[in-house]
Order: sequence, then structure tokens, then C-alpha cells
Amino acid sequence: MGLRLGLLSTANINGAILHGASQTDAVDVVAVASRSEERARAYAREHGLERAHGSYEALLADDEVDAVYVSTPNALHVDNAIAALRAGKHVLCEKPMSWHVAEVERAFDEADAGGRVLMEAFMYRHHPQMRRLGELAREAIGEVRLIRACFSFPLMATENVRWRRELQGGALMDVGSYCVSGARFVAGGEPVRVAAERVEGGDGVDARLTGLLRFDGDVLAVIDCGFDLPPRSGLEVHGSDGSLLLADPWHGRAPGIEIRRGDDVERVATEAADPYRCELDNFAAAVAGEAPPLLGRDDAVGQARAIELLYAAAGRT
Repeated sequence: MGLRLGLLSTANINGAILHGASQTDAVDVVAVASRSEERARAYAREHGLERAHGSYEALLADDEVDAVYVSTPNALHVDNAIAALRAGKHVLCEKPMSWHVAEVERAFDEADAGGRVLMEAFMYRHHPQMRRLGELAREAIGEVRLIRACFSFPLMATENVRWRRELQGGALMDVGSYCVSGARFVAGGEPVRVAAERVEGGDGVDARLTGLLRFDGDVLAVIDCGFDLPPRSGLEVHGSDGSLLLADPWHGRAPGIEIRRGDDVERVATEAADPYRCELDNFAAAVAGEAPPLLGRDDAVGQARAIELLYAAAGRT
């Protein structure tokens, strides 16, 4: 049996984790927790899980669970992760962990104190096409000068937690966090200055946000995200000698990178893979001490700091 994973909540995103786990021997999902025992039992039956817990505390007290996947709303991520770490569990925390740097630091302090692995679940970073993108950005287009990243979809359900301020909703905290992460990955560092504008929706969260980030080396990044726009997804890297374009950077269902140099266009195929399976493999290897987590403290803190700066620039407090 692989790493025994428990699901902390019955959120829809769990389905992707369950599918990823079904493709690897490194992780076995063995339990689920809900605030309702009836809901937990129904979920366990539906997905063939061994055990169901009617509270989060019960799951954390389960000695047959080695690690938990935190998929609660954004505002609960840090407190839930810390509770799991204090219970002796390793934690894979759904992104974004928080947009408050101090909160992310607090969670990693707890992980370090207990000798546990804590990882932010940006699954797209584990896809082979992102590793290839990093190589091409260094080798194929000269000096990187401009990054463009977008992610949006129309969110019509007004009762969705993404529209709720108290739960740290908002487009930047959802789809926009991918854009920020992608820009940081390509730039190879953290922004030194940002600017941003947002349009409000829901109960005061950002329905749409555009940001400009400046990195060392005069690298600029433009990000945009939204819940009131058509489905859009893309990542572009423009250098002194050419450009790299990814049409499906965040899900990786149709992986591949286009290189453009003047009128020449080259298509670079990349390996097809389930990024959730890749993420779980890395998480399990980190827990076993066989490999470092791809996304550790420095990346999670840098991500929170960039989002915090963007919100400050856009006037969200």
C-alpha cells in the first residue's frame, strides 16, 4: 500500500485527486471527512473509500491515515492544515494556501516543527510540459522580456463560495493564482513591483482582475483573470529572439509548446500526463524522503506575497 491519504472535505476538486491516485501505486485514498456523517458515508460509498468520518477532527485522529488533502474553502486552508500537522499528518493543501504571507509562514513553521511535509497543490507545475517550458525559456528564445498569462471562466452560480469575501473568494484567489504562479515560475524569482486593477462582484470580491508585475532583469508580466469572462487559458513567454506559447498551461489536457521565431513556427510535443497523478507522486516521494517537494516553503510564501501585493495595489484589504 502507498501513502494513506484522507480527504478533508467532500469538495468537487477531490474528484481530480481520486482520479490521479487511481493511476499511481504511490498513494491510496483511504478515508474522507465531512461535517456531516451522512454526507461522509455517502461519499465513501460512491467512491469506494474504506472509512468515513463525520468530523474533520475524527479524520485527523485516524491512525490509519498518514496524510491529508485539504480541499476546504480558501479561508480555512491554513487553520485546517495546521490542525492536520499538529495531529501528525503530512499535508497537501489545495491552492492557494492563503494570500496572507504571515499565515503561510505560520503553517510552514508548524510543518518544520513537527518534521512533516506541507505542500501547496499547484498541480499544473508537476506536468511535464512545465518542465519543458522552463528549459525552452532558458535555451530557445534568448533573453526573457515579457510574460502574459490568462485564465477565466463564467461563474454564474451566485451562491458559489468563490463569490464570498469571508471565505477568501475572488478571481485572483482562484484562476488568477495560476497566472501569478506561472509568471513567477518563468521569471525565476519574485516581483519587485506590481500594479493592479479589479472589478468587483459577489459581496466585494474581484470578479475580474488585471495585474502588471515587474521582476529583476526588466522582465514584465501581465496577468488577467475573471469570473465574468468567456473560458480562456494561456501562457506566453516572449524573449529577445522568439516566443513560447502554451494554449493549455493550467490543465495540460492538450499539452504542447509552440515556438515562434519570426515567420517560423515549431511545435514541440510534450508528454501527456495527469498532473494530479504527478503531484501525488512527488508528494509521496517527499514524505518518504526520496525527493524534495517541488513546491515547498519558499514557493508558497512567494506566491502569497505576490497575491498580497496585487490585492494591495488593487485596493482590496
